[in-house]
Amino acid sequence: MRFSSGRALRDQPAHAVTFFGMSGVGKTTLAGLLQKHDWFQYSVDYRIGTRYMGEHIVDNFKREAMKVPFLRQLLRSDSIYIRSNLSFENLSPLSTYLGKPGREALGGIPFTEYRRRQAQHRAAEVRALLDIPEFIERAKDIYGYAHFVCDSGGSLCEVVDPSDPSDPVLQCLSQHTMLVYIRGTAEHSRMLVERFRRHPKPMYYNPAFLDQKWAEYMALRDIRDEALVDPDEFSVWGFEQLLAHRIPLYEAIAARYGYVIDMEDVPGVKTESDLLSLLARTIDRQVDATGTHGSPRP
Repeated sequence: MRFSSGRALRDQPAHAVTFFGMSGVGKTTLAGLLQKHDWFQYSVDYRIGTRYMGEHIVDNFKREAMKVPFLRQLLRSDSIYIRSNLSFENLSPLSTYLGKPGREALGGIPFTEYRRRQAQHRAAEVRALLDIPEFIERAKDIYGYAHFVCDSGGSLCEVVDPSDPSDPVLQCLSQHTMLVYIRGTAEHSRMLVERFRRHPKPMYYNPAFLDQKWAEYMALRDIRDEALVDPDEFSVWGFEQLLAHRIPLYEAIAARYGYVIDMEDVPGVKTESDLLSLLARTIDRQVDATGTHGSPRP
């Protein structure tokens, strides 16, 4: 969704925005702020974890519980039930299910199982993103919300091809929402890496990139048996590779389909009006730079 001017954005009776970018740049902060101003907030990760991965997550809980004799008997007799308590604020059940590849004694899972779960996540994320037009309409029809904000996951760029003008997900998002890339800084990237070193967590990788980096890591460490890989060590190394891989993809999506704001702008946004003013200025700057509402001239 592109605009001829900032005023054209402001004059719209209803707004729909998708924020995307790396973890910690302010996507959820802005989405939560708009939710308080009567915007419908749609979390892609929440949709993935509840609608499309919920059964996989709970089945995995049950597999682990079945290893405990006391719980095994209770589960088999339907005396207890297990569920995920995933929420907007707590996505741990989803990330825990994805897991980390490597030595099982250190909390890892076999690489083939890791790839299977990654494929499940990819399919779920694509479906959750394609659900957005339906939820825009549901937000209006059921709840009476005129405005819609999508808080996308950091892996959005991994499930689309910004070089393909017919990419179905990007076509869907750009036709129904204003795509806004929140650009981080070099300092933010360093902070993410340091935070990740302290608390490694599961991540989603594009399958070709994952295979390439898994082979590269094992060669660098001279590891011939994948069962000997330290899952946390690979996760930290892989995250640094992933950061460098994702940033050009975000930039390409914004250049073709959307707009760019900086994460330093986010703390200054205190109200809905602040955000709309920021977006309007961003649109006007792009129009001034290009002469149109499209991408900058080469």
